[in-house]
Amino acid sequence: MHTILPFLLAMVAIIVLLNMWATKLKIAYPILLVVGGLLISFIPGLPKVKIDPNLIFFIFLPPLLFEAAWSISFKEMKKWWRIIGSFAFLVVFFTALSVALVTNYLIPGFTIAIGFLLGGIVSPPDAVSTAAITKFVKIPKSTAAILEGESLLNDASSLIIFRFALVTVGTGQFIWQDAAGSFLWMVIGGAGIGLLLGWVFVRLHKYLPTDAPSDIALMLIEPYFMYWIAEQVHSSGVLAVVSGGLFMSARRLVFLSSTSRIRAFSVWESFIFILNGVVFLIIGLELPEIRDGLRSQGIPLSTAIGYGLLVTGVLIAARIISSYAAMFATLIFRPSVTPATRSKRTLMFMPLLLGWTGMRGVVSLAAALAIPLTFDNGKAFPQRDLILFITFVVILLTLLVQGLTLPSIIKRTGAFGFIFNQENEETVKQNMKQGLKQHSYQFLKNKYDNELNGHAGMEKLLRHWEEKSKASDDSWMNDQIKTIFIEMLESQREYLTALNKDPAINEEIIRHQLYQIDLEEERLRII
Repeated sequence: MHTILPFLLAMVAIIVLLNMWATKLKIAYPILLVVGGLLISFIPGLPKVKIDPNLIFFIFLPPLLFEAAWSISFKEMKKWWRIIGSFAFLVVFFTALSVALVTNYLIPGFTIAIGFLLGGIVSPPDAVSTAAITKFVKIPKSTAAILEGESLLNDASSLIIFRFALVTVGTGQFIWQDAAGSFLWMVIGGAGIGLLLGWVFVRLHKYLPTDAPSDIALMLIEPYFMYWIAEQVHSSGVLAVVSGGLFMSARRLVFLSSTSRIRAFSVWESFIFILNGVVFLIIGLELPEIRDGLRSQGIPLSTAIGYGLLVTGVLIAARIISSYAAMFATLIFRPSVTPATRSKRTLMFMPLLLGWTGMRGVVSLAAALAIPLTFDNGKAFPQRDLILFITFVVILLTLLVQGLTLPSIIKRTGAFGFIFNQENEETVKQNMKQGLKQHSYQFLKNKYDNELNGHAGMEKLLRHWEEKSKASDDSWMNDQIKTIFIEMLESQREYLTALNKDPAINEEIIRHQLYQIDLEEERLRII
């Protein structure tokens, strides 16, 4: 323990340094994490970090999925549910099928079941990697919402494929009738359990005398409860976490105080960042053992790299083909929902760019590491080392090739800027702020003008919102005015919540303003 603890602390320090370096270079930090994991594999004498494959999913997936569910705009998911659903389910299955067929035909020892297992692992694009890469280039918010919604749901669909393939490899048989029933229960049961537990947790936060530290502590363990309970009844723990997270996220203003929301944001951001880095470094630590396993099976390293290149090519081709198929299907069957701007340039580049955003990341790594070492009878799991190695190569190539070229391609084509971008964000922001200012001023005038007429603090408060000025002297803020101010801030939240029902308004703008209100309330409480 005294040997491994300094090493684990050093790992965290390396993750932080890589992130700082990535920020300086203006590239996505997952790119440097995967390169860092690769370089670590060449350092001799490092301690071996072993994690039980059965615990990989339980340790890493619940918080990663829960945080993603809290970050995404559910309103945008509903708006673009058709394309999100098609990419999250149909495209994932098509990609996994393509990988299964190609690897079964070209890689010795790969059965269809093993191919589907690999396909389920590498088929879902990674939300963290995509978000980290696209933040360095301007893309429409709706397009970002499509990518985030897809990556959230395709984690669930791909891991369901992974689970079925894992059972098939172990038993040697696949019974369609049993699989169909199990699939329905995994989907319906997982989503239902997540919604039920999400409702329970919201009530606990709301009615128990919690403060910010206890709220955050409960939120850290809640996704684990969702995942574990769903898995105990053989439904999808992934869907339970996703559905429960979406339910709780939509009600964050109801059961969390401004203090809890502000502090939870920072805690979760750091926690997820460290989890992502740890997974990449763990695979780097396992690479020497994986290479040894490949040699023992008579598979040259160059051949294994070739297999990784092959699978990467299949993944990229399958996603681009699916993107063009989705575009043509939309143009033929639902032309009314296509963007108003449909130039030849846009039609030509839009599917290509959507297809090029399929970077793989931490979920694929966690799934690969979760493959058991042996079956229940003690027999070694077939092709495990090769699957792990191919997964790492796929992640490395998609992050380096697609990740590093995507910003340049978007800028060079210029096509992305016209897709779905039908509103002027600056105008929306200005209108929202102006409406919020007028709402706040009218709220104070209508409710407290007669009651506190002539009160110096009230007059100053009114001027604050009428003229949007910042008072430098806080001595005027007595307990009564502070109570009114907090009540007004709550009224602002209600105004923004109602405004968010307008489908034309981007929810990210609303959330940013709500965060500003939380900060204002925190500043007020410490006066």
